[in-house]
Amino acid sequence: MNYADMQLGTWYPKGGMQQIILAIQKLALELGVEIRTGEEIKRFEMRDHAIQTAFTQSGKYEYDEIVAACDYQHLEQNLLEKKYRKYSSQYWDNRILAPSCLIFYVGLNKNIQGLLHHNLFFDTDFGIHAEEIYTNPKWPENPLFYVSAPGKTDSSCSPEGCENLFILIPVAPGLQENPEIQEHYFDMVIKRMEERTGEAIRQHIILRRDYAYSNFISDYHSFKGNAYGLANTLNQTAVLKPKMLSNKVKNLTYTGQLTVPGP
Repeated sequence: MNYADMQLGTWYPKGGMQQIILAIQKLALELGVEIRTGEEIKRFEMRDHAIQTAFTQSGKYEYDEIVAACDYQHLEQNLLEKKYRKYSSQYWDNRILAPSCLIFYVGLNKNIQGLLHHNLFFDTDFGIHAEEIYTNPKWPENPLFYVSAPGKTDSSCSPEGCENLFILIPVAPGLQENPEIQEHYFDMVIKRMEERTGEAIRQHIILRRDYAYSNFISDYHSFKGNAYGLANTLNQTAVLKPKMLSNKVKNLTYTGQLTVPGP
């Protein structure tokens, strides 16, 4: 990764990261793959230690093999009977998770000259913020944060004369947000951005969407609202992360952020 960062540089698809997903979808459809969206799996029917049928709110489907890209803990603890689970609830409760995020999607009716495509606001104490994520989990007092302004690279990301911003604050997993907390941190990051860039931002906001702990859970069943999987501690690195192949269900393979090798 270091070599890729320093020598190869950052690669970005025109139209945004969703273009990668759309390209994979296009290829899959060309190869005859049937894609169903908006159907959440509610339960499985088992036979001979294999998943025979998956039930959604709209119907039921039979498969020879299951590749599960959903949250590992959610599938095991909520969709499989206890005898088919590889890991216990105690195992999951003892995991050290990577951060969750408080995210702001912001649209401006002006361009900000003081920003690049990628911007790291490491203008406060990293050690204190890290402690507030891992050692003493709580809402950070003065967090570091990241800002992406993709329009600096790709003009299709926003209308002419406008700016599309993605603002991310890493926070400890399991912290329940509320409107007051979100407003507090939004005010904080906008103020620091204005101070750093020397430009007015707040009065030019024409769109804002917040995304936090409760959204990660409702949209992805993300365990404790994590955004990146397990923390890369010594006992949770590489092969010590949850295995991709289930040893209890013959036709089940896990993928995603909680598996080997992790993010």
